[in-house]
Amino acid sequence: MASDDGTHDLEEGFQGVAHAAGEVSNAMSGIRANHSLELILDVQLQITVEVGRARMTIQDLLQLGQGSVMELEKLAGEPLDIFVNGKQIARGEAVIVNEKFGVRLTDILSPEDRIEGLS
Repeated sequence: MASDDGTHDLEEGFQGVAHAAGEVSNAMSGIRANHSLELILDVQLQITVEVGRARMTIQDLLQLGQGSVMELEKLAGEPLDIFVNGKQIARGEAVIVNEKFGVRLTDILSPEDRIEGLS
């Protein structure tokens, strides 16, 4: 209901300004997020793929030579563990790409699991 004193028009004007301010704020947040992301895109990370682990005595280690076989704790066919800067983020399987080894990611740890791994 419009009144003669123009308060309805004034209210619509305020709503329009608030809506426009919200859109500008959203747009600026997106720009800041993109700009922040651009700042770290060239940061180098160390990625490690762990096939398995073994424990042995120094005596056993000293007896290793060319052609020796070390038995690992993981079973054949188990997923490989993938770490970024020493923190596990995923699991995968070994593949060959252009005569080089590669890793196909089969399972990315949930954010909750990754946070647990930080502690």
